[in-house]
Amino acid sequence: MAQTHDHEIVSIYPFTEDEIASLTKHAVEAVLMWATKDGWPVGVTHAFIWHEGKIWLTFASHRHRAAAIRRDNRVSVNISSASYPASAPKDLPAGAITFKGLGEFLDDADSKAWFYRALAAKVGQGIKEVEDGFYQLLDSPLRTILLVTPVKRIMYNAGLANQHIAGTASEKDLGKRLTSDTERMNMERKARGLPTR
Repeated sequence: MAQTHDHEIVSIYPFTEDEIASLTKHAVEAVLMWATKDGWPVGVTHAFIWHEGKIWLTFASHRHRAAAIRRDNRVSVNISSASYPASAPKDLPAGAITFKGLGEFLDDADSKAWFYRALAAKVGQGIKEVEDGFYQLLDSPLRTILLVTPVKRIMYNAGLANQHIAGTASEKDLGKRLTSDTERMNMERKARGLPTR
């Protein structure tokens, strides 16, 4: 297949549902992003669990982010293959997904019981001492759980992009161009005196 890659067009590189499941299962860290009262975007890295299509993470309830998210529960979470542990299989999907979502706080004992143990196991990566130590850290009276329900995904499948650059990607695997790579790109190209695409 002849190379048709255009470095300005990236919305055509989505993940499959199986690849999303694999990325979110094996990536250990995610960046939670929210807006402060004065409109500044802020992000902090957290260990996380992907469970039933939602993102689970935790922090102390007195953190500024807790007040900010209670005020406006629109958040984003970026999950990248860069946070795979060294022990992860080498054939995992590469790239990143940003999930725009709605946050909800959970403080019930049942949620904390399963989530803290699941998160500790993920961080521990099979090392019992690490898992138990992290669990003890999590089991704090000030800690809360943030459950993020995704409403939109912004994806970049680096493996698919690399295949496309090499001319080995199937056209059926490519996604549809989003408006950023059609309307907005062409408006910008026109404003700069460049031909549209």
